[in-house]
Amino acid sequence: MKTFLLFFITALAEIGGCFATYAVLRQGRHPAWLLAGVGALALFAWLLTLHPAEGAGRIYAAYGGVYIAASLLWLWRVEGIVPDRFDLTGVFFCLLGAGIIMLAPRT
Repeated sequence: MKTFLLFFITALAEIGGCFATYAVLRQGRHPAWLLAGVGALALFAWLLTLHPAEGAGRIYAAYGGVYIAASLLWLWRVEGIVPDRFDLTGVFFCLLGAGIIMLAPRT
């Protein structure tokens, strides 16, 4: 559970950093948002190094599932768009896959 919480915090840093750029370029927000975005993306990169798994590729693969879930949460809570049943079905399978990757016994 601790691993997935860390993945979730990592995802929020990545999404926030990318959204800052989106907000400047697509929504006309003040360019100072880019500074916050760069900080969030630096935090994201650092947080990825804290994940307790062997192999960066395995971490990135499992993180991808949690990133998708966090993105849909962002869509709903920040952008005000409610995910539909297809979004929720897709995120279920993504999280299932992430769980298998992270929690499977390794020999």
